[in-house]
Amino acid sequence: MAPPILKLDDIFLSFGGAPLLAGAGLQIEPGDKICLVGRNGSGKSTLLKIAAGLVEAQSGELFRHPSSTVRYLEQAPDFAGFNTVQAYAEAGLGPGDDPYRVTYLLSHLGLSGDEDPKMLSGGESRRAALARVMAPEPDILLLDEPTNHLDLPTIEWLEGELQKTRSALVLISHDRRFLEKVSTATVWLDRGTSRRLERGFAHFEAWRDQVLEAEELEQHKLGKSIEREEHWLRYGVTARRKRNMRRLGELQTMRSNYRGHKGPQGTVQATVSDAQESGKLVIEADKITKSFGERAIVTPFSIRVHRGDCIGLVGPNGAGKTTLLKMLTGQLSPDSGIVKLGTNLEIATLDQKREDLDPEDTLANYLTDGRGENLLVNGEQRHVTGYMKEFLFQPEQARTPIRNLSGGERARLMLARILSRPTNLLILDEPTNDLDIETLDLLQEIVAGFPGTVILVSHDRDFLDRTVTSTIAPAVPDAPDGRWIEYAGGYSDMLVQRKGALEERKRAEKAAEKPKTQQATASSSSKVKLSFKQKFALENLPKEMAKAEAEIAKREQVMADPNLFTRDPAAFNRLAGEMEKLRGSLTDMEEEWLALEMLREELEG
Repeated sequence: MAPPILKLDDIFLSFGGAPLLAGAGLQIEPGDKICLVGRNGSGKSTLLKIAAGLVEAQSGELFRHPSSTVRYLEQAPDFAGFNTVQAYAEAGLGPGDDPYRVTYLLSHLGLSGDEDPKMLSGGESRRAALARVMAPEPDILLLDEPTNHLDLPTIEWLEGELQKTRSALVLISHDRRFLEKVSTATVWLDRGTSRRLERGFAHFEAWRDQVLEAEELEQHKLGKSIEREEHWLRYGVTARRKRNMRRLGELQTMRSNYRGHKGPQGTVQATVSDAQESGKLVIEADKITKSFGERAIVTPFSIRVHRGDCIGLVGPNGAGKTTLLKMLTGQLSPDSGIVKLGTNLEIATLDQKREDLDPEDTLANYLTDGRGENLLVNGEQRHVTGYMKEFLFQPEQARTPIRNLSGGERARLMLARILSRPTNLLILDEPTNDLDIETLDLLQEIVAGFPGTVILVSHDRDFLDRTVTSTIAPAVPDAPDGRWIEYAGGYSDMLVQRKGALEERKRAEKAAEKPKTQQATASSSSKVKLSFKQKFALENLPKEMAKAEAEIAKREQVMADPNLFTRDPAAFNRLAGEMEKLRGSLTDMEEEWLALEMLREELEG
């Protein structure tokens, strides 16, 4: 094992009240790709700033190899003194670094380098900061939410860059798929302390649940030990005084540990308030178009949205996702075509810019619309502080100005307000921004189980795959020209269908290049049947998928034992590795079968 190039040990930091960090640690070795995970407010960003030397811990040890270089992705970059983005990014280079790296990175991040830093949007500022910290290829790269405000093509490009970089990485992100693809180790920051798993994020949640179950069992055992000692004190104090005093001291220590145990932070508990059922047809758009000057944003596009549909809009930044969303919901009139909204619609909207929030308003006032201490949820009067607790806000935060909240807390607050109001049509524009993984799980459950209709814009591939029933994406993903296509299923399903359509188009173009006689022969033969290999795969893949599912189920049953990780961590890790391979194989088989089934349908007319 290589010696660490950066190590934090027994870090303590408090801003008054309960400590934010109490014994936390972080060890970085060459080549590490660590994801740092934990609830909003658990201190992840603070620990990263301590590692970067931007915040000083009140106690603990910090070691950084003297020759190592560190770069930290700032949330709010300082552009003072720079006239162009290129100049700002190049200022991060060290002696001997290649200036071309800046040009390369800015180009792939959608910037020319000539932009005036004063005119950048929040997303563009983040891209410029990414180019600045990545260009020197430092020994240690500390990235706090690097995918925020990035579109899907850029996120996927960034994944590839980080997978092949020589820099050691520490990542904070809410994007599950991004963490799964990039990380090879996980550090969990929980209740002020840290634990490390030498596996990527894909294995984190199963491991976390095992740790919490073992902890709960230990607390239960401690409680039983206290009961036995208290019984002995009452009825068995007949031994020597010295021994009695020792046992009394031990009992007091056990009581102190039991009372002082801080359990894991709760999870958000909420459901959407019921509204009157909408009509069966929620939205009907017929050949709608929209252009801004010479640029076509939407060329004739038609869709029928029915009650119960969950539709995702994806595409690069600037493709027109929000414009299309506003047209479908009646907020923006199309240049041509017709949009009809159904009957009995109760619409609730979560805007990506959080523009609905007044920074001077208090949490309680925002949730109740200034109508006192109570709000109506599902026809029931609820006190605002009790309702806030369900979204992990403390009663004392009721009078806190919204400006004091973190990005994740603001998103959670808006979610609390939306869910308290009757709705049957949810409009979610980048709903996953700044949410921690547990709150993302809740939002996913709400969206997946929502009895009404949902339309959402998101760059979170995992969230899309788990929730939407169809996906609307640009016909040309790399160079949107206003044409949009609706695909069945989630983001991964869309990619498979798009790949199948591309391969079919290539085959058609290839056939068109042949002499007409050869083309006719090829066309007639291709329409007759699939190749023997394709037909065999189409018939046998379902059996192989069923076998893989059965093997996964067997391992899940064994891993459901709450004591397995504590009793035999090697067996747990072996099973987790087998599960990962089986699930990867199952996904590959499902994608192959879907592509073959689509090809069969096309050939059969």
